[in-house]
Amino acid sequence: MPMQFFSRIIFFASLLIFSNQCIAQSLNLNISGENEASTKIIDSIGYLKKFNNYNGLQSEMNLLKEKLTKQGYIDTTIETVSKPNDTLFNALFRLGKRVQKIRVYYDSSFNVALLKSNSNSNDKHFFELKITELETYLKSLNSRIAEQGDPFSTLQLINITKLTPELLTADLKIVSNEKRRIDKIIIKGYEKFPKSYLKHFMKLKTGKSFNLNAIKEKVELLNELRFASKIKDPEVLFTQDSTTLYIYVEKTKTNSFDGFLGFGTNENTNKIEFDGYLDLRLINNLNFGETLNLQYKSDEIDQQTFMVDADLPYLFSSPIGLQVGLNIFRKDSTFLNAKQYAKINYLINAQHKVGVGINTTTSTNLLENDTDILNDYKSNYYTLHYNYTKSQSYDPLFPINFWFDFSSGLGSRTNNLGKENQTVFTLDTYKIFNLNNKNSFYTRINSATLASDNYLDNELFRFGGINSIRGFEENSLVANLYGVLSTEYRYRLSTSLYVHSVLDAAYFENKLTDTKEKLFGFGFGLGLLTNAGLFRLNYSSGKTENRQFKLSDSKVHLSLTATF
Repeated sequence: MPMQFFSRIIFFASLLIFSNQCIAQSLNLNISGENEASTKIIDSIGYLKKFNNYNGLQSEMNLLKEKLTKQGYIDTTIETVSKPNDTLFNALFRLGKRVQKIRVYYDSSFNVALLKSNSNSNDKHFFELKITELETYLKSLNSRIAEQGDPFSTLQLINITKLTPELLTADLKIVSNEKRRIDKIIIKGYEKFPKSYLKHFMKLKTGKSFNLNAIKEKVELLNELRFASKIKDPEVLFTQDSTTLYIYVEKTKTNSFDGFLGFGTNENTNKIEFDGYLDLRLINNLNFGETLNLQYKSDEIDQQTFMVDADLPYLFSSPIGLQVGLNIFRKDSTFLNAKQYAKINYLINAQHKVGVGINTTTSTNLLENDTDILNDYKSNYYTLHYNYTKSQSYDPLFPINFWFDFSSGLGSRTNNLGKENQTVFTLDTYKIFNLNNKNSFYTRINSATLASDNYLDNELFRFGGINSIRGFEENSLVANLYGVLSTEYRYRLSTSLYVHSVLDAAYFENKLTDTKEKLFGFGFGLGLLTNAGLFRLNYSSGKTENRQFKLSDSKVHLSLTATF
């Protein structure tokens, strides 16, 4: 016994001397297994072979042993370390037989749903894993447990035994703390951020179980709002008896002023005529997330449109919103339509919205005499609406990737000829297909139909122009049914400049004139994001199915959307 003790002292003293002597020179490490197969396994895992000191060399051997253990070589030992010369160390590792699987037992109180897709035996309360998957799976399992409101929980494997040479068994021990709930939410940066958006848009409210991953996903929804954006990731303050969530938000410029100037040659007079519109949108100026739209449009064929609309979301901190508006349309000295509408919307989540409403239209014939197709009338519709919006907030040029808006109405029209039951359907949807960073394809479908036994000219749809089928005068086409397909191939020249093609097609029917016609629009355009806003230019020409293409019929549209 004294001789053995004395030998150990000499061994460690020698290692200390060796390490001191090697401080000033590079040390080399060579590791081999108990046989050729074991050496190949060690080489396949890999290890560092050059070191500045002995401490680094010793740490590398311990790290390799840990890696081998995780691969299933749980009996790995460092048998010997020899030093054939001043700079070389040879280490012999004994790996033993590899364990392939581990069976982990859990008690009856464990939530089996947390295991998800892993094979398990509910009657025997265990699950099996490959030994190489153990660490990753336990981390994932611990994360799922934390999502249940226990962020400080830890997992341990105890009573580890070898059931067979290739199978380990262990008991799963969960060290739990008191489950955490969100006790307080504090907004930093934009303190007047509307609290109703926290509760209903982001689905964040006090009293809910704490789940950091879910919170981060919900905070990302801030970037889908026009009037606010995320500054940085949320932070959490844990105290002994409370959990406080800090969300960092900044208010963004959202008010916009949009307008365009269009000009083209009148077919009858051969003179250049101008048209245009103004569109003012005010968003969140009262810090309630409200939107106010004001629009005025004057067309080159003596048509005027005035529209005012107010959208008030999350009334009284509920998921219910209210939208009201007035739309006045005047057709030269022919007729005047005044439409009033109100909608109650239910905001399901950040993307989906449904609503019901009522529309009332009063039309006045401005001519001296009424006719069968033009006279005073009043209509009432009960409407149903659905809207879906998917944003791509990272893109300032095209912030909306997918838009879908559908509306249907059931009602009647009353005039001096009697009462007529009617139904109306409208659809407006578009999608951007991003091919890569520079190329994308835009497609839009806009359509409407009015179903009735007879029609009046002053109740039909007016379409055509920059926001419909391009190459035609604004609102120059009249129909009881129409559908427009608008497409653009877009190419980005820079992050703020793009060019695009214009290829549109449309079909419409007008039963008053017994007309069914196909229309086409061709052209090109560009968009430039400036400090003042988004400037757009479109050059397009339209043709009908039975009319040849004429360059003289081309339209040039200029618009500027300024944000303030």
